[in-house]
Amino acid sequence: MNKTSKIFVAGHRGLVGSAIVNRLQSEGFNNIICRTHKELDLSRQADVEAFFKEQRPEYVFLAAAKVGGILGNSTYPADFIYINLAIQSNIIHASYLNGVKKLLFLGSSCIYPKYCPQPMKEEHLLSGYLEPTNEPYAIAKIAGIKMCQAYNRQYGTRYISVMPTNLYGPNDNFDLETSHVLPALIRKFHEAKIKGKNEVEIWGTGTPRRELMHVADLADACVFLMRKYDDSEIVNIGTGKDLTIKELAETVAGVTGFKGALRFDTSKPDGTPLKLLDVSKINQLGWYARIDIETGIRDTYDWYVRCRQ
Repeated sequence: MNKTSKIFVAGHRGLVGSAIVNRLQSEGFNNIICRTHKELDLSRQADVEAFFKEQRPEYVFLAAAKVGGILGNSTYPADFIYINLAIQSNIIHASYLNGVKKLLFLGSSCIYPKYCPQPMKEEHLLSGYLEPTNEPYAIAKIAGIKMCQAYNRQYGTRYISVMPTNLYGPNDNFDLETSHVLPALIRKFHEAKIKGKNEVEIWGTGTPRRELMHVADLADACVFLMRKYDDSEIVNIGTGKDLTIKELAETVAGVTGFKGALRFDTSKPDGTPLKLLDVSKINQLGWYARIDIETGIRDTYDWYVRCRQ
């Protein structure tokens, strides 16, 4: 992959896709193809195949997906499995039909079993039952991994799959009904501070542990792996560190300047109790996350405030 290679970033307006585009541009790649949903509906097979036939991208970053937190996954399970299966199937097959040199598929750490040994190793995939609240999304992502591996085996393609940990950063989704835990906390604490509230409600007990990585680190890792890695086996991408939801909430409160109390609603679900990736594989390849959690949250909060002005 060189500076003039034709690169298609699917999902370029999302959290991950936008970070990958920024990373590529910062390194001088000047032939990046992007399409909005209005311009190209990736869930429509005929449209995707026509686009690939016309544009002939050489490299593909498959970052397009329908994503959300516990509430979103619980409310729209059919949407999460159907849309994600359609998008990834269309892009992977069209890439094969049109001779794409290499494709990177973005999975998710939720593919691992609910009670997975910690930290979660790549070989733990399909070793136990999934977390029920996001099972349809996880099943779709697992299908994408297996599809990439099957195409490599049958057609000799170079499709790699990466499993990022929980992500956050600029361009995240801050909708309280569909967002993940960190952007939801940022919005809740910011609005509570502005409105002068005395407390903020947080779902669950606050005891589950989460590993969180700034999306700029993920983008850096994706470009690194597109250059350096060709194996069909999945690769975890994370920081190798985690913290409790309570600790995360306290950090967000400090960054946003909220001085009130934290109230945990234990009637709401916690989700998976532990989610920490084993990142020894990517570390051995020579890549390490660099952005610490407080610095990353501050960067994300500053972006959120600017966008609201």
